[in-house]
Amino acid sequence: MCEWMSIAATVVFAVLAFRARRAGSPSAALETTAFTFLGASLMWGVDCVHAFRAGEGLFDVSASDAALGLLVVLAGLALFSVLRFRELRRAARAAAL
Repeated sequence: MCEWMSIAATVVFAVLAFRARRAGSPSAALETTAFTFLGASLMWGVDCVHAFRAGEGLFDVSASDAALGLLVVLAGLALFSVLRFRELRRAARAAAL
């Protein structure tokens, strides 16, 4: 379940980052968060393949796995919030000069 959540978060943040870049205002916060979720997706993808090769199911759909996925998505959103706040604060300082 955490694999699906991290893939969904990767897609959402990647689309937002590409749209921002195409609009002429690239956001390092969006790109960093997209790459962070991409890394989590790759990590859990390798874990899913390893579990499948060991004879388990390909995807874990338990409640604890869903809770882990939710925790990771919330941590990624917190990371984005901190990075975006720093980005906006730097832009405000640069505009004030």
